This record gives sequence, C-alpha cells and structure tokens, in this order.
Amino acid sequence: MKCGVKFNFPELLRCVDSLQLGDKYKITTPANWKKGDDVIVHPSVQGEKVKELFGDDVKTVYPYLRFTSDPSKKQTA
Repeated sequence: MKCGVKFNFPELLRCVDSLQLGDKYKITTPANWKKGDDVIVHPSVQGEKVKELFGDDVKTVYPYLRFTSDPSKKQTA
C-alpha cells in the first residue's frame, strides 16, 4: 500500500546535522540552512559567553539575533 508521500533523505540528513550542531555548539540554524552556511547564536548565550564561544566572528542584527560562521568548519579547516 502506497501513501503517496515522498521521502526526502537529504532533508532528513540536513535536519540531523542541524540538531547535532545545535547541541554541540549552542547555535540554531536558519530556514534552508546548508552545512557550512552561517548559523545563529542561540539567544540564551549572553554577554562574555558569546565572545568566549565564538570570538569576534559574531554579526549582531538585533540583541537576540546574532550570526556566526558554522563552528564545525573551524575544526576541519
């Protein structure tokens, strides 16, 4: 019996990558994020902790919306 739903394996892997990064680095990923794109610093990370975790590589749009490079790229580079 077919249900007519197509399984999107690349999207599943993208979601798993996003969840693993979020757990490890205290970040979130924007919609349509792909591995290597900029990520969002989790809003719960405040003050000096931001600089400690991400250095000077943080672009602040609003106090609650800050972008940084994909932290997993820094370890492989």
